[in-house]
Amino acid sequence: MTLWRKWRTRLMMIFAVLGPGFITANVDNDSGGILTYSQAGAQYGYKLLWTMIPITLALIIVQEMCARMGVVTGKGLSDLIREEFGFRITFLTMILLVIVNFGNVMAEFSGIAGSMQLFHVSKYVSVPVCAFIVWLLVVKGDYKSVEKVFLFASVVYIAYIFTGVLSGPNWHEAILQTVKIPGRSVWRDRNYVYMTIGIIGTTITPWMQFYLQSSIVEKGIDVRQYKHSRLDVIIGSIFTDVVAWFIIVACAATLYTHGMRNISEASDAADAMKPLAGQYAFILFAAGLFNASLFAACILPLSTAYTVCEGLGLESGLDKGFKDARFFYWFYTLLLTLGAAVVLIPGFPLIRVIIGSQVLNGILLPVVLTFMLRLINRKELMGAYTNSRWFNVIAWLTAVIVIALSLVLMWNGLHGAS
Repeated sequence: MTLWRKWRTRLMMIFAVLGPGFITANVDNDSGGILTYSQAGAQYGYKLLWTMIPITLALIIVQEMCARMGVVTGKGLSDLIREEFGFRITFLTMILLVIVNFGNVMAEFSGIAGSMQLFHVSKYVSVPVCAFIVWLLVVKGDYKSVEKVFLFASVVYIAYIFTGVLSGPNWHEAILQTVKIPGRSVWRDRNYVYMTIGIIGTTITPWMQFYLQSSIVEKGIDVRQYKHSRLDVIIGSIFTDVVAWFIIVACAATLYTHGMRNISEASDAADAMKPLAGQYAFILFAAGLFNASLFAACILPLSTAYTVCEGLGLESGLDKGFKDARFFYWFYTLLLTLGAAVVLIPGFPLIRVIIGSQVLNGILLPVVLTFMLRLINRKELMGAYTNSRWFNVIAWLTAVIVIALSLVLMWNGLHGAS
């Protein structure tokens, strides 16, 4: 009985802290991420599943450092960058982040439009209605109520696991390709290399680090709860990449097997899956895409508003009223409204703008990761919670690899856009 009470206490502590790490990791599977994973499965079957293991490790390492800085300092990443490196660098970083995130917000509303069109709902109805629901949730709710909605949205990603099972994959082949490093011959395929980079490169983005640390601070998690916060990050990272694994598997078992290799939007994968895996698989995949896009459309403008307000030293947070944090809420409203409005403009070069934002993401990510690694190793800031020598080796190696992949993606984006 004593053992049960001990475990019950631990579980209650985990659920009390669970939120920021789990939510942030899951938002990474937005419409852009789902498109990338769908393309990987459609074009190469199970042959890119091996990327899931390094992706998970990289995500855990980077997110854990952000969580640790949040619980130890009680400050957001923008706050720390401004205090340690000056206002000018912070301001330039914020400008880049706003541009990058605005491109991502447009991509999410594009995902909402595409997923609802599969259910024969016009984008001129779905996009404004969803934008208003998102705005109402964030502006009228407090942190606890909003977090509960976000946690529910995170759990809805299970739809992709069911889709993967319903698609009837070759389980033996899928598991084998997950743990098997590909042979040298595949690296002669230029598209395979770019797809590999794309999968790994979509894992870690600048907005994630800012949002995670800000939400940890607003939730009031302190250093006493650090172990549980770290567990939150680990659980979130593993869960989100299990979902990604099942998306690749679902598309490999259906689209790749039937020679359907061209996926230009995430909604194309759901539509093509309908005659191959049945009505239920189609509904689950399409509903999962809608949930992912709507979820990310909530988080991305919120993350941007947090970052800008912290960088400028202005009041921010969902527990503050409109009167107390006017700039925070107005800026959030502006990003949300413009992001939704652009998707409704006929003939707007949406794809080119989204590619351009990804190029800027490639420029910004190395800067953010370098800031993080320099901050977390400052004894006067982190005390006994600086990186150990071996963690530093792994963290810097992870950062260098992610930076290199991001820069290759940036180059590819420029090349593709020209």
